[in-house]
Order: sequence, then structure tokens, then C-alpha cells
Amino acid sequence: MPQGATETSTLKVGDMAPDFTVEAHGGRRVTLSEFRGSKNVFLCFYPLDWTPV
Repeated sequence: MPQGATETSTLKVGDMAPDFTVEAHGGRRVTLSEFRGSKNVFLCFYPLDWTPV
């Protein structure tokens, strides 16, 4: 799926999260599949949290 495109689906308890890539702190791009099978991932969203550092 192209960057910026969205797909609506509903996950159920126990479903595997779909793969995605985001820009992390410092501009590094991180893909969920990089961690699959090796680390637990905790993902937190802060919508509209554009406060100064």
C-alpha cells in the first residue's frame, strides 16, 4: 500500500498486527517486522501532541 494510504480493518484479540513503517525520534525509519520474533513491541499514539520539547 502506498505511503499515506489507509486501510480500515478490525483486529481481534490474538490477531497479528499488520506490518507498518513509521518515522521514529531522530528521523530513523522503523518497521514492525524488524522486531517480529525477537522483541515485544509496545506502541503508543499521542494524537495532536505537538507540544514543544
